[in-house]
Amino acid sequence: MPLDVFKAFVLGVVEGLTEFLPVSSTGHLLLLERFFGFDDEQFGKTFVVLIQLGAILAILSIYFLRLWKIALGMFSDPAARRFVIGVLIAFLPAAVIGAAGHSFIKGVLFNAWVVCFTLIVGGAILLWVDSLDLKPRHRDATQFSLPMYFIIGLAQCLAMIPGVSRSGTTIVSGMLLGANKRSAAEFSFFLAIPTMAGAFAYDLYKNYALMTADNITLVAIGFATSFVVAFLVVKTLLDYVTRHGFALFAWWRVLIGSLGLIGLALGY
Repeated sequence: MPLDVFKAFVLGVVEGLTEFLPVSSTGHLLLLERFFGFDDEQFGKTFVVLIQLGAILAILSIYFLRLWKIALGMFSDPAARRFVIGVLIAFLPAAVIGAAGHSFIKGVLFNAWVVCFTLIVGGAILLWVDSLDLKPRHRDATQFSLPMYFIIGLAQCLAMIPGVSRSGTTIVSGMLLGANKRSAAEFSFFLAIPTMAGAFAYDLYKNYALMTADNITLVAIGFATSFVVAFLVVKTLLDYVTRHGFALFAWWRVLIGSLGLIGLALGY
C-alpha cells in the first residue's frame, strides 16, 4: 500500500502537468503504469480516468467567475446562451462515440504500443502546425461559430486514442479553423469540463465494483495532486503557448514516444 500511495502521487502529478498540454495525459499515464503501475491492470486504467476530475476542478476554480456569469446569463443573454449551446454541440460527438465504443477504447486502444506511435505522429503534426503562417480571425473562445464548435468537437474524438491528446486536437483544430492560439487553448479548457466530467461519471459507473476502500484512497490522492498541479499549469500555459508555440511539446512527444518504443522493444 505505501508503494501504491507513492505511485498515485506521481501519477497525479503527471496528470496535472499533462492534462492541458498538447502531449496526452492519458498516454503518459498509461506508459508510466506500464513500467511501474498498479498490480490490478483494470483498476489502473480506471484510475487514469478518475483522477482527471482534479484537473477539471482546477479549470472550474480558475474560470469560476467567468463561467458563473455565463451560467447566470443563459436565459437572458443571447451570447451566453449561444456559447453554452456551442460547448454542448462540441461535446456531443465525444459523448456518443465514447459511450458506444467504451469497451473497445479501454480494451484495445489503451495499449502502450498505440500510445508511443501516436505520441510521435502527434509531435510531427504539432511541428507542422507551428510552421504554418496562419491568419487568426477569432480571438474570443465564446464567439466561435456553431459549425466551428462542432468541427472542434469532432476533432476531439481522435483523442479517444491514447497518445493523441485531447487538448492537442482541440487547440490545433481551433487554430486551423481561424482561432488564435490563446482563444483555441481557452476553448479547449472549457470543452474539457463536460468531456472529462462525462468520462469520469461513465467510467465510475462501469467500474464502481473496483472502488474498495484502498482504491478510493489512491484515487483521492491522485485527484488532489492533479488538482494542485493542473491549477499551476493552466495559470501559465496560455502565456507560454501565445509566445512560444508548440515546438517544446512536439519534441517532448517525440522523445517520450521514442523512449517508450525502445523500452517495449527491450521487453519492459
